[in-house]
This record gives sequence, C-alpha cells and structure tokens, in this order.
Amino acid sequence: MQSLTKTTDGLLASAKQSLLYTANRPEVVMTRGEGMYMWDTEDKAYLDFIGGWAVTSLGHSPAVLQEALAHQSGQLVHASPGFYNKPMIEFASLLTEISGFDKVFFASSGAEANESAIKLARKHGALHLNGAYEIITLTNSFHGRTLATMSATGKPAFEHLFEPKVPGFKHVPINDFDACFAAISDKTCAIMLELVQGESGVHSVDAPYLQALRKACDVYDIMLIFDEVQTGLGRTGKLFAYEHYGVKPDVMTLAKGIAGGFPLSAMLTTEQYDLFEPGDQGGTYSAAPLGMAAGHAVVSEILQRGLTDNAAKQGAFIQEKLTGLAKNYAVSQVRGKGLLLAFDVPEGAAPALAEECLINGLLVNAPNARTIRLMPPLIVTAKDIEKMIEILTGVLETCGLKNEAVYS
Repeated sequence: MQSLTKTTDGLLASAKQSLLYTANRPEVVMTRGEGMYMWDTEDKAYLDFIGGWAVTSLGHSPAVLQEALAHQSGQLVHASPGFYNKPMIEFASLLTEISGFDKVFFASSGAEANESAIKLARKHGALHLNGAYEIITLTNSFHGRTLATMSATGKPAFEHLFEPKVPGFKHVPINDFDACFAAISDKTCAIMLELVQGESGVHSVDAPYLQALRKACDVYDIMLIFDEVQTGLGRTGKLFAYEHYGVKPDVMTLAKGIAGGFPLSAMLTTEQYDLFEPGDQGGTYSAAPLGMAAGHAVVSEILQRGLTDNAAKQGAFIQEKLTGLAKNYAVSQVRGKGLLLAFDVPEGAAPALAEECLINGLLVNAPNARTIRLMPPLIVTAKDIEKMIEILTGVLETCGLKNEAVYS
C-alpha cells in the first residue's frame, strides 16, 4: 500500500493510543461516503460491497436519512422512554403493518433486540411452561455480543470467552431436525435461529427443516424466534427472509439495515406474546424520536423504491457473474439469497484476497479463512456489479487463484 500522509499517520497514531483494541483494522481512515462509495483521508475511493455489515441499506449518507435526522433534531431528540412520542407511534405502526406482527419493542443494537427476545421467551416459559427457560440455538450461529447473546451464539471462537456463560442455551447443527428434536425437553421455552447464517459464511436453513421446527413449536407451545438482524428489510430479496419459506415465527428481531446506519433495532411479536409487565423490559434510548425518524425514513424509502426487488434482481446477477468467474478461477460454492452472498476460495486464501481487494479499492468481507461474503447496499446497480467483478478478477489473478485447468 502507498505510504500514508502525515495527516493519516497522525490519525492512526491517535487511534492506536486512545481506542481499545477490539478489531484488526486496516491502515486507512475513512472520512466520507456517498452511495456505493467511501473515501479515505487520501481521497481514495472504495466500492463498498460490505455495506457496513449489511447496515447501509440505502448506501452512504442518503439524502432521506440526512433530511429526517436534520428535521427531527430540530423538533425533539429525546423524550425518555416513559412518554409516547409521535415518531415512535408512526414507525411502530409502519413496522407492524408491513411485517404481519402486532407489537414492537425498539432498542439500539441487534444484540439488544435478541436479548429482548430471550427475555420474552423466558417470560413465556415462566408463565406457561412451568418455569421452562432453555433456548435451543444453532451451532455456527451469531446473535450478538452481550453476555447472554454470546451464550446463545454457536460461534466456536466464543465458546471459552468470558466464562461462565449465561446458562440455558443448547446448540444443535443447522438443518438437523433430529438433533433439535432430541434437545427439546420440559425445560425448553424457545428455539432461536437465523434463516441465513451470515457470520459462518452465508449458510441457509432448508424449508422442510424450518417447517418441521414450526410444527414442533406448535405442538410443545415453544416460542419460535427468527433472528433477522442481518436478513430483514429487503436484504434477501424478500422484505423478510421468512417469506422465502412460508413459515412465520412468533418473534422476529431486526437491526442493521433498519435505519441505514443510525443505531436502531426492533423486536416484533404477536398479540399472544405481549407478555411483559411494566418494568420487565426497557432502555434509556428505546424508541427515542431521532432514531424513530431515521428508521421511518429508511424503511419507507426501501418500500417506495422497490429495493427488495432490486436486491433479488442484482443478487441473481452477482451469482451469475461469480459462477462465470468459477470457470477460470478458484471460486466455488456461490450461495446466498438476494444481496447476502458468499463464495469459497482455497483454504487460507480469503483474508489475503480481501486485503488485496481493499488495496484495489473494493471492500469485501472474509468471515473465515476460505469464504468471501458480499453485502452491498440495496441500491447496488448492474454497473456497480460489473465494476466489482472487474476488480475481483484482477485480484484473483494477483493472488494466483486461477484454476489449474486454465494454465494447462
């Protein structure tokens, strides 16, 4: 990478001095963004196919979000969760209308939304299942970084962190109904899962498996929770990923793309599970007016611009282009739904490939040593995809990832 200016050097030195070391970050400092691009302090542009980890659903700094935040900040920023506010009511009404759920609780992060779902499941267990408290989740899942959601997570790297974990979680393999059924006991109050496991490398549940889980939950009065923090609001080519399967959960959690980068999340449920008593659940920033205005603006824009359909269309185009690349390069297992996609490269090659993409002005994610994940904003166009493929092709060449058959 080219040498950095003193300005960038100084910023990086300050960052390393003052920020707690919680992530391996590249030696660049981002300063602005617009649409599909971000720019660093060197004014170098990066085509963003990470999208803030599926957060910037409308791209960077969209006008509708700027306008909503500017307007609402001149009206009312915070009212405390002890009062109704107008944007809260408007956004809650919109979400329940489009989702098919009856009630919503707002928080600030996906982990908080999932923790709310965990609490609601245990409330259901306390009230209706003789104190049942165990929740079945999947191996290689990811539900957040609070202590409870890390305990729910089936990520191997979390297994020995911050012991002792919160008890009451059982992990079973994805798409293995027999293992899940065997884990159900009189202590089980819920089953919680992602419909597409993003952090494990984009692996989807099968429809028959999900339908069987729904039936088991109905039979045993167990709550079914879908973590749609990453998949919700158009990401998979449907407004909600559960629509791909025709299986509706009792609880659904949303975050990431819900407000285009403003910290916001939601837990939605049905009238049947409106179980919390006043004081059971809350949060200082729950349904704060500024976040509500941001969420309403972003979700309304997704709906009005038909970005769910765009995600389906452009996602299919990306898969087509990646499948074409696989004829000449060591690209395999192209998979995913909509604009939550992944492909595999030889074991150990993914991190270096992602780093080389960065050098060449393309942002992609390597969730593990052999997988590249793509999560571009929902506004992505065919032109953006062609540019991504052009850069990626050059990087595959640079990294020596041509198929052996091509050399012969």
